[in-house]
Amino acid sequence: MERYNYPEAVRADVLEYIRDNYTPEEIREALADRDEFAEKLHDELWTVDSVTGNGSGSYTFNTWRAEEYICHNLDLLGEALQEFGCNASYLIEKGSEAADVTIRCYLLGSAISEALDELENEAEEG
Repeated sequence: MERYNYPEAVRADVLEYIRDNYTPEEIREALADRDEFAEKLHDELWTVDSVTGNGSGSYTFNTWRAEEYICHNLDLLGEALQEFGCNASYLIEKGSEAADVTIRCYLLGSAISEALDELENEAEEG
């Protein structure tokens, strides 16, 4: 299995959520105050299972898949654990699904920013 691309996956999930939950007009209006929209999205998406998995504690609902996702992303897991003040035993204590959620939550802010960049570009083009 090739390395799972967390940044791309979380960005894609953020975009899908926005497109499924906001009309194009609402998106255009929200982009007028991008910082406020980004903050609102962060608050909303923090517990959305289809984006972070933090609501239920699992994004994959499959331990094996979560293990596959994190196995070549231990560096990213280390960054996330450091950011959230956790130590390396977190993976052993909480398991791979919780570690997967931790990475997704860690990347949420940057994924929102990239998704909003893409939506702004689309709005300018069309």
